Amino acid sequence: MLEKSSLTKIKKNVEDSVGKKVILKANKGRKKTTIREGILESAYPSIFVVKISNEYNSIRRVSYTYSDILTETVEVTICGEQKTKIS
Repeated sequence: MLEKSSLTKIKKNVEDSVGKKVILKANKGRKKTTIREGILESAYPSIFVVKISNEYNSIRRVSYTYSDILTETVEVTICGEQKTKIS
């Protein structure tokens, strides 16, 4: 029961942050992590989408599940006056 309430809390935090600038720290395995900045574009029932633009003026969209945040595969930090971590 704890997981379900945690997933719904994570999902609500992500939905409330749609349109805001975020920092993604993704664990790719074997001691590889990537850190990128983007905009939280949309939230769907089982995934959320982040739009990332790089120095070559190309736009890339990446999607993650809410369970990725729960299992700490992905860390999402909302930029603003104070940096807030979604967990």
